[in-house]
Parts: sequence; structure tokens; C-alpha cells
Amino acid sequence: MLKKAKGTVYDLGTGSGILSAWAAPNSSFVYAVEINKSIAEQARSNLKDFDNVEIIIADATKFSFSKKADVIICEMLDTALIDEEQVPVLNSVRKYLNDNGIIIPCGILNCIEPVQGDIENICYEEDGHPKNRVLGDPNFYSKINFKNHIEETFNESIEIKIKTLGIVSGFKITTFTLITEDIICGPTPMLNPPLIIPVERTKVYPNDIIYLNLYYKMGGGLESVRARIENIYREL
Repeated sequence: MLKKAKGTVYDLGTGSGILSAWAAPNSSFVYAVEINKSIAEQARSNLKDFDNVEIIIADATKFSFSKKADVIICEMLDTALIDEEQVPVLNSVRKYLNDNGIIIPCGILNCIEPVQGDIENICYEEDGHPKNRVLGDPNFYSKINFKNHIEETFNESIEIKIKTLGIVSGFKITTFTLITEDIICGPTPMLNPPLIIPVERTKVYPNDIIYLNLYYKMGGGLESVRARIENIYREL
């Protein structure tokens, strides 16, 4: 894909520089931006063999780029972008993207499901823990296109259908990363592990419709998350 772009690349939050190393052979020039000085110096060492990469030690939200980008690489690594510091970065830098430019990844899809389990605190699901049983249909409640401004605050009522008798004790958010519109990456332990959000334990029956109010701030951290069951519609 970058071979087709063959232009200027921004790697925002370059870290060790691994994505810049991937982009450099297929690009005219790469601006690798990293706010942490010691990490940026490590990236400089890792990328020393590329003469078309410039390491910029700066806060990308405050940096003025001299040339527009054909490609922006902005790695997003948290479920629903809740604990993702790159959200305000991308919102600030997107103005420097050429009209026909692309962003990698290009977006995310968020899915939510009702679950039953011993869930006391908000947590990530890792290696099958905490154990939980899915009680209803998945609801793909949000799709975010990174080429558009990201509204950092999410606050909506979500309709969720129950399929199985049980006790709803929480809701599981799963995020799918759109590398491109045609390439979707599911969750992994390192990339967007599912997030379990507890709610007041509520008995449910098949065909119940739950109305869940879900609030969080992207980039605001897990402490910003609020969830409560507003209402349940039950067929008589």
C-alpha cells in the first residue's frame, strides 16, 4: 500500500521506530515524532541506516510540520480508544494530511455484549480471565473513521438484546482495528484486549431488550468510564 503512496509519511508516537523502518523503504521521507527524549534517541539509533527519516522530539499536538503528509501512521492500541493518548494527537495533526492522503490504521469498530461473571471492577479480559458468559447479541455500536475528527467523549444509550436466561453483571467491549477498509484485525493481548465493565447485577430473560447508558472519554483513561442499565423492555 505504501508503495502506491510513495510520498511523505508521519509516524506519530514512533516509539522504537519499527513502523518508520517499515515505511522508509517505501516512502520519499518519514517524519518520526516521539515526545519521550530517551525513546526518541533509541529510535534514532535504530533508524540510523535510513537517510530519509527525521527524528523529531516533540509533542505532536504542538508541532508545526513544514510539509503535508501523504500517509499518517498513528498506532492505536487501546479498546474503544478509552486509554489511548493518540486520540488528541491525531485530532491535532490531521490538518496536515493531504486531501487524498491515508491514515494507518484507518479506523476501528466497537462491539458490546452483555455478560455474566464474577466482575467487580473494570478490567481487561486476558487469557480467559475474568471468566464470563455472553448472554446476548453483539451490538456494533460505534465505527470511527480516523480521517474524520474524533469526538473524544462518548455518551449514548445502547440497545442490547438478551438471548439467554441469566444475571447480567457487566458488559464486554471488543474493538476491531481497521488496518484498511478491507483488512480487519481482531483483539489480541497486546492489541485492544476486550474490556469488561461491571454494572449492577440484573436478572434477564430471553428476548429482553436492555438500554445501557455508556459514557467514556477517549484518551481519558479507564477512570472516565461510566455504565448503567437505564431500562429493560420485556415482552409479556
